[in-house]
Amino acid sequence: MIEPIREWYQRNFSDPQAVILALLLISAFMLIWLLGDILAPVMIALVFAYLLDGVVTMMQRYHIPRPLAAAIVMMVFVFFCLLLLFGVMPLLSQQVTSLIRELPNMIAAGQQQLQRLPELYPAIFTAEQINEVIGNVRSQVGQLGQKFLSYSIASALNLFALAIYVVLVPLIVFFALKDKKVLLEWAHGFMPRKSQLAEKVWEQADGKIANYIRGKVIEIMIVWLVTYVTFAVMDLNYAVLLSFMVGISVIIPFVGAVVVTLPIAIIAYFQWGFSAKFGYLLASYQVIQILDGNVLVPLLFSEVVDLHPLAIIVSVLFFGGLWGLWGVFFAIPLAALIQAVLEAWPRHRGGSMDSDDETSLDPETEQAA
Repeated sequence: MIEPIREWYQRNFSDPQAVILALLLISAFMLIWLLGDILAPVMIALVFAYLLDGVVTMMQRYHIPRPLAAAIVMMVFVFFCLLLLFGVMPLLSQQVTSLIRELPNMIAAGQQQLQRLPELYPAIFTAEQINEVIGNVRSQVGQLGQKFLSYSIASALNLFALAIYVVLVPLIVFFALKDKKVLLEWAHGFMPRKSQLAEKVWEQADGKIANYIRGKVIEIMIVWLVTYVTFAVMDLNYAVLLSFMVGISVIIPFVGAVVVTLPIAIIAYFQWGFSAKFGYLLASYQVIQILDGNVLVPLLFSEVVDLHPLAIIVSVLFFGGLWGLWGVFFAIPLAALIQAVLEAWPRHRGGSMDSDDETSLDPETEQAA
């Protein structure tokens, strides 16, 4: 019983660099798991820093000093955030309030439609079944209203925390952009001496994470804008709110688009019924989803779309269960990180090493060789 375990350990952990990589990964996982709430401003700032670092680096190619480039990029970014906050958020809030006011009428109309089903299809539906469905819908709507009220109260109580985020996050982003090289050198000073394997894995994952974050934000903005234009041209009610939901839904691969289809179809049905315009709207929405999945995603995520769909789904479920929305957002780059670790992991087979010599041997051994 012990011999297979010993052989497995020697095959996977006989290289000191593999042990160092495993300890670093476990330490990072435990740090985020235990202190995620406390470090939330830092993690949010790092996401924005990844998003903006490419622009700063591009400006440096035109001989603009990095501190000046970071300041310019931050001013543009803050202006864009203020534009969203004071230009788009009031429209979203207004449409959410309007939808909540209209919701009782929509529910009443839906109940009338359901109560007609036993008359139209007596062999399939009974009055008892319809009444049970109506009762469940009323119960769910009541619970949803209570959750929304409690969330609103909690949000009002967290205004102070929000103010802290508004101040801290831009400052962290600015200093991360301005002093990127200094901070990386400082962090590298804490790395063990034999950490070439960890550095190799990080170099592979770092580019994929940066590509993913920038690509995902661009995808959200493009899908949001195209969907809003489509809904506005077709004069769909709550176009701003629904298009925003479609844009945010791309964070959750495969599932997000399916979930958002339901409110779009419901609102379109209560506005037009089962008419030609209803069909045109759903067809247009389907075209947007097809173009997003088959054109936009391969174009933006050329470095991370080689993951198997099953690996993506499992990653979304696992990391989303651990860290909520942030886990869902980072599910794909984390899966790419795991893939990079598995590909670079040194393994002994019959006395030979399965990894590159430069990562499995330390400098002193190389000199002796």
